[in-house]
Amino acid sequence: MADSIEQINSNENGVQGQYKNWFLDYASYVILERAVPAVEDGLKPVQRRILHAMKEMDDGRFNKVANIIGQAMQYHPHGDASIGDALVNMGQKDLLIDTQGNWGDIRTGDDAAAPRYIEARLSKFALEVAFNAKTTEWQLSYDGRKNEPVTLPMKFPLLLAHGADGIAVGLSTKILPHNFCELIDASIKYLKGRKFELYPDFQTGGQVDVSNYNDGKRGGKIKVRCLIEELDKKSLIIRDVPFGVTVAQLCESITKANDAGKIKIKKLTEYTGKNVEIQIDLAPGISSDITIDALYAFTDCEVSISPNACIIEGQKPKFVTASELLKTSTDLTKNLLQRELQIKLSELEDKWHYTSLEKIFFEEKIYQELEKKHETWEKVLVAIEEAFSPFIKKLKRKAITREDILKLTEKPVRRIYRLDIDELNEQIKGIEADIAQVNYDLEHLVEFAIAYYENLLKKYGKGKERKTEIKVFDTIKVQQVAIANTKLYVNRDEGFVGTGLKKDEYLFDCSDIDDIIVFTKRGVMKVVKVGDKAFIGKDIIYVAIFKKNDERTTYNMIYFDGKEKTYAKRFNVTGITRDKEYILSNENEKSKVHYFTANANGEAEVVKITLSPNCTARNKELDYYFEELEIKGRSSQGNIVTKYPVKSVKLKEAGRSTLAGRKIWFDTQFGRLNTEEKGKYLGMFEDDKILIIYSDGNYEITDTELTQRIEADKVVLIEKFNPEKIVTAVYYDADKVQFTVKRFKIETSTLKTKFLFIKENEKNKVEVATTDDEPILSVQQGTGTQIRKGKLKLAKITEVMGWKAVGAKLLDYSKSVKMEWDEKPKEENNQPELFEE
Repeated sequence: MADSIEQINSNENGVQGQYKNWFLDYASYVILERAVPAVEDGLKPVQRRILHAMKEMDDGRFNKVANIIGQAMQYHPHGDASIGDALVNMGQKDLLIDTQGNWGDIRTGDDAAAPRYIEARLSKFALEVAFNAKTTEWQLSYDGRKNEPVTLPMKFPLLLAHGADGIAVGLSTKILPHNFCELIDASIKYLKGRKFELYPDFQTGGQVDVSNYNDGKRGGKIKVRCLIEELDKKSLIIRDVPFGVTVAQLCESITKANDAGKIKIKKLTEYTGKNVEIQIDLAPGISSDITIDALYAFTDCEVSISPNACIIEGQKPKFVTASELLKTSTDLTKNLLQRELQIKLSELEDKWHYTSLEKIFFEEKIYQELEKKHETWEKVLVAIEEAFSPFIKKLKRKAITREDILKLTEKPVRRIYRLDIDELNEQIKGIEADIAQVNYDLEHLVEFAIAYYENLLKKYGKGKERKTEIKVFDTIKVQQVAIANTKLYVNRDEGFVGTGLKKDEYLFDCSDIDDIIVFTKRGVMKVVKVGDKAFIGKDIIYVAIFKKNDERTTYNMIYFDGKEKTYAKRFNVTGITRDKEYILSNENEKSKVHYFTANANGEAEVVKITLSPNCTARNKELDYYFEELEIKGRSSQGNIVTKYPVKSVKLKEAGRSTLAGRKIWFDTQFGRLNTEEKGKYLGMFEDDKILIIYSDGNYEITDTELTQRIEADKVVLIEKFNPEKIVTAVYYDADKVQFTVKRFKIETSTLKTKFLFIKENEKNKVEVATTDDEPILSVQQGTGTQIRKGKLKLAKITEVMGWKAVGAKLLDYSKSVKMEWDEKPKEENNQPELFEE
């Protein structure tokens, strides 16, 4: 029995063999017939069958979706649900299908109404680019009753416009949608032999970072964000959603982040109607800048998408790039246009041939053979054919077929006038002109294809501009924006630290994603992640939140080496391996720390060291100055303080910072202050403030907090603030249509508050601003040969006034005026003139 079962299983037709064959057949079917689109038309089979069914039903009017589904079921064997879902999906993309009724909303995730309540028809664009029975290859439908297209003759990169998402057996595809106008522009550039770039564009709007898009190939990744705006100091507003995220999902992710303590908000209200609108009210004392960063870091306000462009080509799956897809589509479009031209040429040649025969038939009175009494109809046809023999040379074909003669005899015979012959001559000339044009287009196929794409853009490009802003996202440091959402405790004696030690000593609030740095009496340092309970070592002396790459926090330490000497050291901790023990004192088990401080700005205090009364030292007390000690690495031994036993070390005098001020840069790309030397250098800062002047006419005094967001695209001037300096600004006054200059001193002291210093009008705009003592403005006016240049010494033109003053007229407005500050001012003139040649 066992042998017979084994024999069955080993047989190719047995259970194992059948399973192998069936599984491969199933996998191939799912890949080729359901999940992955074809490269020729960018459609999956169900989509292609829907469009074919709609073309059969097309009469220019809307059809009930239920009827369309029924028509498509003649071609698609998988039921009405899959057809209905695919039809709604295509309809929501607003390209190939005109819709009527409630078709749902991709932003909110609302479903479409039932098929019996909604209607659809093919769009004019679809009828132009997707159908041509003469160039379509046909096959039998699944039941053999009807013909369906193998692929539609698509003359547009539909796959890149629509995008595609599908999961097959052991294979998936994810092609992101791209912008309609940009795809056509890219096709034109490709035909012209120029370089092009393609980036995703989403109906939901928002922002996208395509730095790692990798042309849509496997391994790439994009980041998509919704735009979060500051409604006021206490509220934020969201007016779009990231691609693939619905309003409900976005609100839920924000609520979960708030419940988990990742962010702190007072209230979340959704007002979405025609447009997305989600309002977030901030909790008291919470920074809007930090909250925006936290929303991107901890919620679906920012999501990552990994493209995976897989298509069917030659009945096989193939992984490609977006550029390769566009090139393939453009080449296929060009070939289809060539076939259409060839078919049109053949039809025109047939028409020319028959019209020429008709002209000869009547002009040479060959039709009279029909009136002669021939014995049989066959002899009539032979007589007509013989009558044409002298005129064969006038034709482009070498012979006249029996079908040509029969067609001529079917025309009614009447009296022929000269006007009829002239009309036929005109028809022939028109046909010959058309033939010449088609031949020209065939010879200049690339130019013809470019004109085709340009026509598509002109006819259908309006309203299809890019919706998603391409932007490079700044890297959000999660630890900097995380809200302190848990309490940290310590058991110093037993050496434990964690959030679960609620009966022990409370330290501070922290985030559950923070790292904690801990020092013990033994001289051991360890960095651990915040958790319920972690063992560090007995006699804990210091615990704090660890900041990676922090070069300003300096640790001052005096320790006994366990033998006979006492050392002092100053060090930073910038990078570590988590959960690893670092010995800062000595390997000797008797070594211990006498004194330890952590100093945020490298402060160096003075300590009083008391030696053991039993030691032989002459002076039992001494002062030690940490400022005389160089800051070194954490593994350094340090400098010897004394070789005598130490009784105690106590603080005598608080220290001052031994570090220089912090160098700050302004990243003009992201609108962020930083210490990584990115962007414009602002200077060395200690307790200094920053002055920002915006193009909308506001100025702001702010601090050097690195987490704040600055509107980089509106910044006209940003520098270290000096309250004694005079601000000189030139702005456009829309009411008087002139450029106005004003010089004023900053008189306000409120931080992070904008003050409008120009006339209130949305169209008013600051052109230039400076705090130079003697500002000289270079002005250029006019165009072509009428350009005039001059330099204006503004300190002599206008006096210093209050910051609320309107200012004085500088010159009349003109679009040709260009202004910039003169970097090398010349010696003063008492009477500077406008526009000196």
